Amino acid sequence: MTGGEAVVRTLEALGVTHVFGIVSVHNLPISDALGRSDTITVIRSRHEQQAAHAADGYARATGRLGVVLTSTGPGAANAVAGLFEAQYGSSPVLMITGQTESRFYGKGKGFLHEAEKQLDMLRSVTRRAESVRRPEDIVGSLLAVAADCRTGRPQPGALEIPIDYQYAVAEHPVPEAAVAPAPRAVPDPDALAQAVELLDAAERPLIWAGGGVVSADASTQLTELADKLGAPVVTTIEGRGALAEDHPLCLGARTERGALAPVVADADVVLAVGTRFQNYATRMWQLRMPGKLIHLDADPSVIGRNYPATVSLVADAREGLAALAAAVSPRGADAAYVDSARAALAADNEALAGEIGPDHLQICATMRRLLPRDGIIARDSTVPVYLWGNRLLPILEPRTSLRPSSVSIGPGLSLGIGACAGTGRRTVVMAGDGGFQLGIGELATVAEHNLPMVVCVFNDRGYGVLRVIQDAVMGKRANVDLHTPDFAAVARGMGLAAERVAGVAEFETAFGRAVERDGPTLLDIDMEALAPISFPLPPHQRRR
Repeated sequence: MTGGEAVVRTLEALGVTHVFGIVSVHNLPISDALGRSDTITVIRSRHEQQAAHAADGYARATGRLGVVLTSTGPGAANAVAGLFEAQYGSSPVLMITGQTESRFYGKGKGFLHEAEKQLDMLRSVTRRAESVRRPEDIVGSLLAVAADCRTGRPQPGALEIPIDYQYAVAEHPVPEAAVAPAPRAVPDPDALAQAVELLDAAERPLIWAGGGVVSADASTQLTELADKLGAPVVTTIEGRGALAEDHPLCLGARTERGALAPVVADADVVLAVGTRFQNYATRMWQLRMPGKLIHLDADPSVIGRNYPATVSLVADAREGLAALAAAVSPRGADAAYVDSARAALAADNEALAGEIGPDHLQICATMRRLLPRDGIIARDSTVPVYLWGNRLLPILEPRTSLRPSSVSIGPGLSLGIGACAGTGRRTVVMAGDGGFQLGIGELATVAEHNLPMVVCVFNDRGYGVLRVIQDAVMGKRANVDLHTPDFAAVARGMGLAAERVAGVAEFETAFGRAVERDGPTLLDIDMEALAPISFPLPPHQRRR
């Protein structure tokens, strides 16, 4: 078979069902073979960066390998920002790209799309990147990079294949059966025994659940352990949905809020799972931890990096939580501690309601009421997301909450595209007008594939977060006010249903129609028509 056919046959063996990308002269044989696949759907993106973000969203929502296909040179360079986000968010994204003909590779002759240092570029945003050096090596190299993406802490990987190898006919050892991921790492018995001893003796245990719980599909095990210990659970933003946020022990992603700081400080044992304690979640690492910390993570390099661990458990989150749940003694945490934790959450909810005002509070409630429990919420980086999308909007199931982990602007729409394409479930996108314009061309992708999405553009005609920082730090504004198009007209021109929304009553009616519609809808929400929203200066800016 040709090298292109070998790539597609191998992807099929890996269980890949969707490939995101753009056809190019340097991936034509692969694209041709994809067009003949009975099991793989190609989602035709409009920009390689957004294709990588879509593959990332697919991986996060489905738990399967996300695949992006690009051209060599400029196409591969375009996708780097998407791989950067996947790396930051610990997402298993595999990028396949072309390369110039092998006879010209590395000679600097100025061939079309020539990128001699493409591999170095890809290695800067992946854990493993390889270049195929013989046609017969395509299958083995592809399997090796895919395995690395799915082993331990998920990470992106990349493979470049010279175009002549894609056309060449050769013997390719494609696996007959499906290729399973590597076995999950289990905890060391001695370390596990130490962790169980600490938890059995704890009176005020607290569980800190990160994105690793979600990516390991460990929600059931986390819930079992929390119930057995009677322990409150805080999550990171990436960990939202690891424990349903309507569960009585769930405190949500609030550790950066002052009201929840005493809950963490008063715990006598904290079990942290699948987290590296990023800056916002720890108030720039100023959040005080108790003396005893059990840190469970598949990546040993993150344990102890930001907070010293009393017990280190290097293991897959699902395996580690299952082992702990089986070994700890059933007990109830100190009732006064649990009550104080719930009171802190209630107080913070009240404070947040005051900060966001009645209109945004009603929009938040409307979204949750009308969206199915397993509906997906993909959020970009914008003021409503910071203030209530990441906090107050309840997440009720794992793999239904997505956002740019690196806090970049622009990936939200494409994260939603990948999630919606992979699951077929209703998907809501929350974006600001500034970030949305970085990927506005992907509306054509949404329309072409008739994805059941509701794209909510919160329009304040500029970069709202940066306005707040500039006003407070510099006393003046520069380059933050934007000319914005008529988003509803643009969406209709792309083939979507679309409405302009002014006020909460209009939002509820329009959102209700959008959720019931078979295809996609864009809502252009005028933030100037809503009650003012208070945006406190981010903690890392206050010290300047």
